[in-house]
Amino acid sequence: MNHAVVLGTQWGDEGKGKIVDFLARQKRFTSVVRYQGGNNAGHTVVVGGERFAFHLLPSGILYKQKTCVIGNGVIVDPKVLNFEIRRLEKRVGKKHARILISEKCHLIMPWHQIIDGIIGGKLGTTQRGIGPCYTDVNARRGIRFMDAKSKKVFGLRVKEELAWNKKLIGLAYGQPKLARRLNEAKIVTSYWRWINLLKANRRVEIDDCSEWLNRRQAKGEGILFEGAQATLLDVAHGTYPFVTSSNATVGGLYTGTGFRPRQLSVVGVVKAYTTRVGTGPFPTELTDAVAERLREVGHEYGTTTGRPRRCGWLDATIVNYARKINGLDSVAVTKLDVLSGIEKLKVAVAYKVDGKTLNTFPVDVELLNQAKPVYRQVAGWEEDITRVRKFSQLPRAAREYIKLLEAASEVKVTMIGVGPNRNELIVR
Repeated sequence: MNHAVVLGTQWGDEGKGKIVDFLARQKRFTSVVRYQGGNNAGHTVVVGGERFAFHLLPSGILYKQKTCVIGNGVIVDPKVLNFEIRRLEKRVGKKHARILISEKCHLIMPWHQIIDGIIGGKLGTTQRGIGPCYTDVNARRGIRFMDAKSKKVFGLRVKEELAWNKKLIGLAYGQPKLARRLNEAKIVTSYWRWINLLKANRRVEIDDCSEWLNRRQAKGEGILFEGAQATLLDVAHGTYPFVTSSNATVGGLYTGTGFRPRQLSVVGVVKAYTTRVGTGPFPTELTDAVAERLREVGHEYGTTTGRPRRCGWLDATIVNYARKINGLDSVAVTKLDVLSGIEKLKVAVAYKVDGKTLNTFPVDVELLNQAKPVYRQVAGWEEDITRVRKFSQLPRAAREYIKLLEAASEVKVTMIGVGPNRNELIVR
């Protein structure tokens, strides 16, 4: 197939960046496209032991011959994006992919961050303004890059939305002191500066990305799409309300780019165990020494926030759910090496609720709070598998673990991560 999309199947942090980086090296993919989320996402790529953390930039950014596209479904804090590009260029110079930003991308504004700080705590958000910005997108109050073609138009849009949001923060949320911190002139000046710094960078362009992608397809070029967050964080199909504010499933690709891929391979990324950040139900969560081991060996701390991730056993019902929602064609398993040295492993294959067996993942939070996992216990392995490059060379127990996931989720595992570096991967 010409095009492929890589997306998360669990609660995020599955290691999508590694898989995107690996696939992006293929010549058929001339561009890598991020289609939703904001700088609440964090993807890590390890090259030669050197770690690169990306928040808005697609994970294919390290291939200078490619073009990385930030689609209209992504919301952008221009200050954060400038910092991310500057940090990257301090390390690699201008030897990174070209960057195309959709002119339809909405801007995260200072009032979004203030509102997120007021209301985001109970949901465990990153408080970077993501949810409130998406609220404005759907309430038709957003400010887009295309509104910043002239300083006059941009100033008028800021003035209009600032007046509304000051009232919202001061009256509806009862925080008049926070509302008074918002200064119209300072906001216009600072944002105009950050936007123009992007325009001045010769490796950056702001334009209509849907037209650009259609031209690439017409030339027969392959496009690699990168999802942020994951299936269970999708605002429509996740464990609502403990979700993000965008469509992290495959449907977000279409609305987040304005583009229809003619041929598309859907690759789901599965961590070899389960983690989640923030609040919300987590049936296979562990709070014992095994959880601590997974956290430390797997470096389970948020790329964006540094928060420790909650850790638990692999839940195959989640992967099966993601298969159905996204139409997965294959799965890439990451961090299998983290499980080395654990004597016995468990995989959830069903749930018990009120004495009844559920073979599907219940996204209803009330049901999920009552659900007790039905586990299959399998043997672990002691061997270091980081140097293994063929499936047949894995310890028998590791192969059985992968086969159990395939059987329970009904999807083929075609890639297996056995270490953090881009080359520490088994391709079947």
